[in-house]
Amino acid sequence: MTVFIETIDTENYRWIDARFDLKDSGWGSGSFAAEHVEGATHWDLENDLSDMASKGGRHPMPTKDQLTRLFQAAGLELADSIVVYDQGGSPYAARAWWLLKYAGFEHAYISRVGFDELKRQGIATTTESASYPVSSVMPAFHDELLATRSDVQQIVDGKELGVLIDARSPERYAGINEPIDAVAGRIPGARNYDWSQLVSNKAFRTDEEFSSLLQPKEPAVVYCGSGVTAAALYAVLAEKQHENLKLYVGSYSDWISDEDSVVEFDRDDHPEAADDRTKAVLARLIEEGYTGEMLMKKFEYEKSLLEDEK
Repeated sequence: MTVFIETIDTENYRWIDARFDLKDSGWGSGSFAAEHVEGATHWDLENDLSDMASKGGRHPMPTKDQLTRLFQAAGLELADSIVVYDQGGSPYAARAWWLLKYAGFEHAYISRVGFDELKRQGIATTTESASYPVSSVMPAFHDELLATRSDVQQIVDGKELGVLIDARSPERYAGINEPIDAVAGRIPGARNYDWSQLVSNKAFRTDEEFSSLLQPKEPAVVYCGSGVTAAALYAVLAEKQHENLKLYVGSYSDWISDEDSVVEFDRDDHPEAADDRTKAVLARLIEEGYTGEMLMKKFEYEKSLLEDEK
């Protein structure tokens, strides 16, 4: 499947501007107003590409009715050739692209480079908003591209075949550092591939080989924290001809919203102190710089000396 393209053709493609900034939710729309690709329509991550009023993670999946109204308001038809761009090397264009593919737009693509590079290459830009007649398009939704929490649970329980791929950083995957979600860790059994490895100079690399992560026909569900950055990894896997992919849009933030969901995390082996005396010994050894296996051996030795004194 061809996902990423490089073009500055504004005559034969409909352009979608998906620029956004998680730290400044108004930045994308402001940037679009200041300048954008000629003929482009702006889709905002939170106002258009998510249903922020619903449950299902930090950036919940829009309903089919909401998506249909979005596509109709943009004047799109299923046969249109569409290119989505953002600021470059970001996941927002991928989120819009995935929703288009989910809805049956077979000729939707992601610009491999962002707006600044498109402008440098000479694409026509404007400050004027384009107006298109409202269409009567009826999407042909591909539900097989979407994974629900129930689908993921079936994989975790071993009732369905599938590989879970966590697109977050190794630190968040391991549960070592969790700056956003209330519970650190990962969905049990998930493999890890940090999506940001695919970005170089604000453009996506498509030369990566994933043979050590996933086989081309191996069924897989890709997730992240809220389903946004996972869309970028999903897109590159699709570009590399990986089939049978699903996106868990709710992702980890949805998974942990159910108190019955189990999480998995990495934990260093660490000795346990049972009483005040052994706690004091353990604290002293850590302060002295002992770690890992050496800490465990030293602690067990000193704990045995305490037991001999009894």
